[in-house]
Amino acid sequence: MNAARGQHAPNACAAHSNTLPACAPTIVRCRTARLNLPTFRSVRVAMSPSPESGSESSSESGSTRPSLHKRLQAKLRSLGHDLIPAALGGDGLERMRACAGSLLGILVTALISHKVLGAQASLWLIAPMGASAVLLFAVPSSPLAQPWSIMGGNFVAAVVGVSCWYALRDPLLAASAAIAIAIGCMLALRCLHPPSGAVALTAVLGGPQIHDLGMRFVLNPVMLNSACLLAMAILYNRFTGRNYPHRASALTAAQKRARDTPAEERLGFTVGDLDNVLREYNQVIDISRDDLQSLFMQAEVQAYRRRFGEITCGDIMAREVVSVQFATTLEEAWSLMRGHGIKALPVLDRARRVVGIVTQADFMKSADLDTHENVESRLRHFIRRTPGTHSDKPEVVGQIMSKPAQTTAADTHVASLVPLLGGNGHSHIPIVDSERRLVGIVTPRDLIVALYRGSLEAA
Repeated sequence: MNAARGQHAPNACAAHSNTLPACAPTIVRCRTARLNLPTFRSVRVAMSPSPESGSESSSESGSTRPSLHKRLQAKLRSLGHDLIPAALGGDGLERMRACAGSLLGILVTALISHKVLGAQASLWLIAPMGASAVLLFAVPSSPLAQPWSIMGGNFVAAVVGVSCWYALRDPLLAASAAIAIAIGCMLALRCLHPPSGAVALTAVLGGPQIHDLGMRFVLNPVMLNSACLLAMAILYNRFTGRNYPHRASALTAAQKRARDTPAEERLGFTVGDLDNVLREYNQVIDISRDDLQSLFMQAEVQAYRRRFGEITCGDIMAREVVSVQFATTLEEAWSLMRGHGIKALPVLDRARRVVGIVTQADFMKSADLDTHENVESRLRHFIRRTPGTHSDKPEVVGQIMSKPAQTTAADTHVASLVPLLGGNGHSHIPIVDSERRLVGIVTPRDLIVALYRGSLEAA
């Protein structure tokens, strides 16, 4: 019986195993353990899910979803960076200044044009003036916002637009030709002004009201609006401390005679380097060449400060300063310079505020020592005090000093002194406090020592 039962048991169990669900590995495991048969052990292994395969499949499905999600996020982020530009420069006060200027500019332009053209005139302010106001008040240093740009550009565009309409009489062809010709003329005449393109289109697409004006459209309202807006831009920008019209920096007389670059440009990039880069760039940039050069130079100063650390004028200045007053005689001032072996004397008022500086060069220039004949005798005669109450030559320091003196604060970084000492003929820089009282002086020797010390610390 036992043998028979042992013989039939595998078949019965095997048959019963075929009816077990796939999700019942525990039951099979129990029967296998009770019967101790290899057949059921193999069935348990086949029916039980592999832990490794389960983890692999879950990891694959889990890793696929995050990767798609991350790729989608990266694409959206990249698209956002492409569509959203970087923040514009200028703080809140500068932005308020630009908004207030455009408000006043357009308001005054509209009032004047309405007054000049009369109440019966239906066209006394054209839409392109709004775009011109953005340039003149928000970016007054732009080459596209200068007086010649707005006046010349708007005049050329208006003439071209009216001419194209009368020549072609087709809105599509006339508008296309007007824009192309206007841009070409503005580039040739160096008066590129983006809103002028809208002026050309207004002349073509403005309708019968503008077409009936003919060439009168050029004077009224185009040039009238442009002149009023420009006058307001000049007044407002100067009143708010902006350099407008933007003027290029002029070389000093000494630099023109020497035909040499300033000292601060002989190291690092030069004007020629900047010209070569702009020539290779070969595109119109919305910043003047002088402003671009100034920004590069300031960037070099910042790079120097980052590399060599914070060395200020207060760290290197001489605190015991020999100075004179306005009424100090030339003879006394010359004796002080010769006795202390110095080449410049700050000129102070009674409150020790710096009002000027007198140098050996001022003595030479005032004594008219351009020729080398009898230099010593002429200089001695110039310095010697004239007896009596009347004199035909300067007698005191205030009559020959250079004013205003180039000064700076004690917390100014020494790298900022390079343009001051290199240009405008300054060899000594008085250091003043917040009330312009003299606290020290920096000479070229002090600057050289500071730069040398900074290079040693950086090394």
